[in-house]
Amino acid sequence: MCGIVGYIGYREAYPIVLKGLQRLEYRGYDSAGIALYNEKELKVSKTKGKVADLKKKMEQEVDTSGTLGMGHTRWATHGVPNDVNSHPHVSNSGDLVIIHNGIIENYETLKKELTARGYVFHSDTDTEVLVNLIEDVIKKEKVKLGKAVQIALTQTVGAYAIAVFDKKKPNEIVVARLGSPLAIGVGKDEYFIASDASPFIEFTNNAIYLEDGEMAVVRRDKGVKVRKIKDDSLVDPYIQELQLNLEQIEKNNFDHFMLKEIYEQPSAITDTYRGRLLADEGIIRMAGVDDNLERFLNAKRILIVACGTSWHAGLVAEYIFEDLARIPVEVEYASEFRYRNPIINPDDVVIAISQSGETADTMAAIKLAKEKGAFVFGVCNVVGSSISRETHAGAYTHAGPEIGVASTKAFTTQITVLTLIALKLAKAKGSISNTDFHMHLQELETIPQKIEVALESNAHIKEVAFKYKDARNCLYLGRGFNFPVALEGALKLKEISYIHAEGYPAAEMKHGPIALIDEEMPVVVIATRKGHYEKVVSNIQEIKSRQGKIIGIVTQGDTSVRDLADHVIEIPDTIESLTPLLTTIPLQLLSYHIAVMLGKNVDQPRNLAKSVTVE
Repeated sequence: MCGIVGYIGYREAYPIVLKGLQRLEYRGYDSAGIALYNEKELKVSKTKGKVADLKKKMEQEVDTSGTLGMGHTRWATHGVPNDVNSHPHVSNSGDLVIIHNGIIENYETLKKELTARGYVFHSDTDTEVLVNLIEDVIKKEKVKLGKAVQIALTQTVGAYAIAVFDKKKPNEIVVARLGSPLAIGVGKDEYFIASDASPFIEFTNNAIYLEDGEMAVVRRDKGVKVRKIKDDSLVDPYIQELQLNLEQIEKNNFDHFMLKEIYEQPSAITDTYRGRLLADEGIIRMAGVDDNLERFLNAKRILIVACGTSWHAGLVAEYIFEDLARIPVEVEYASEFRYRNPIINPDDVVIAISQSGETADTMAAIKLAKEKGAFVFGVCNVVGSSISRETHAGAYTHAGPEIGVASTKAFTTQITVLTLIALKLAKAKGSISNTDFHMHLQELETIPQKIEVALESNAHIKEVAFKYKDARNCLYLGRGFNFPVALEGALKLKEISYIHAEGYPAAEMKHGPIALIDEEMPVVVIATRKGHYEKVVSNIQEIKSRQGKIIGIVTQGDTSVRDLADHVIEIPDTIESLTPLLTTIPLQLLSYHIAVMLGKNVDQPRNLAKSVTVE
């Protein structure tokens, strides 16, 4: 959530910071602001609304010169979205300016103490409290900004990524992180600060990712000095070479990032299994699993923790692991798991799934599992992310940057990685025959081509979307491996079109949801010619007899569902366990087209953030 951008160097800061904020818009936000310093005065401009509104306001009202700048996109936590609550925030003296991602949980106590000492607050935010606390430490302790930030943060409770500037110290920016991501781009005689690398990738491919509990003083003339907040000890920072490139974060010829990312799924899945899946040789190579194979094979159970779309991928994995590897699996919402005093044993394997690798609840679940002695394996997309560093081992999905808030290629690449793990364990355990193992490998290798075929239905799906764009509710039904896909399809429609939708196991329809069905209720039914096909056809007949509108996701050549449904969308045939990789494609496109027809902001849906880094 939120986006942080900063620059200190020899270039004009404003265009760098502004472009950086535009690159971070995908994270979700409701207001934006920029602070600039031109060695004479500090200029702060902020507004409720979009970065485009901020740009217009600044270029009409503010001198945008200066080689030091910080910018912020805010997702409201404390205080409603408005100009006053927007970041950056300035201290009472006007000397300090701060941008902050996260939550200071004890801000009310700190605010009372500071108010008693004469500080005045103009916003409802916890961030304004923090910047004045830092100023108070400077006054009381007679210390420089870096030391003051360290002392102040030892008095706070919560999560944060911050950047602070003191106009009396015009050659440095102080940054710190705990629970929220922060990267420092290292250039030649210039430095960049951001929530992720996308704002500065065109200037440098070298970055320092701060670890939790670290802070850094970034000096224009002396470089970067990193310390531990807790004990002030120096840290030798690791400068990582980024694999991201500028082309990956541009829309190219697509109208929206979401549509681009839907169409990237064939290549994303290929990148996910490249070097891992050697179908002709009957080999799966995954270092994170190979090096810890005994931990997996001796596990009494696998616990999967995740949130949102990643949780749905975990549900698909539950079916796959239990079917192929015969290992019991439990799938938990990370946000519930961390708070309900779960039973975790040392012989458990915990798989944590997160696209960003920064999801706060998933991070907390990982720490809890490690405290209980479990082996924790991470599945994430972002190289160098917090989860990739916190887990014992893991696997990257290699999906490339996902900018659209509604995850698409993250879902299918997560399922791909989890399928590879399940197949590898099944082979090692002997719970799958050699024939079935080779068949699964060969079929998985063909999935990208089959997704290409599924994408050819885009024009037809757009026609179906037009018929149902004004629906107020929608049901999604699936069975077995495709029940989680029904949940994911409903989530996509809710996320980007704001139409109420629910996903159910098809057999559960008779236990309540059938009461909702009438001639105005569209029902999306995943009815591939696998598994419980005849029972799903029976469910469709029950819907039809109550005048429900049926959109069937069917296997190519299907006739039974075609005779019953109002619309059918075909996908290629595949092994049952791999059908989720295909059935999800038309559901993504259906949601996308409905949202576009309704005029919604597809890439930045209201109230949502790409990376949920606060509780």
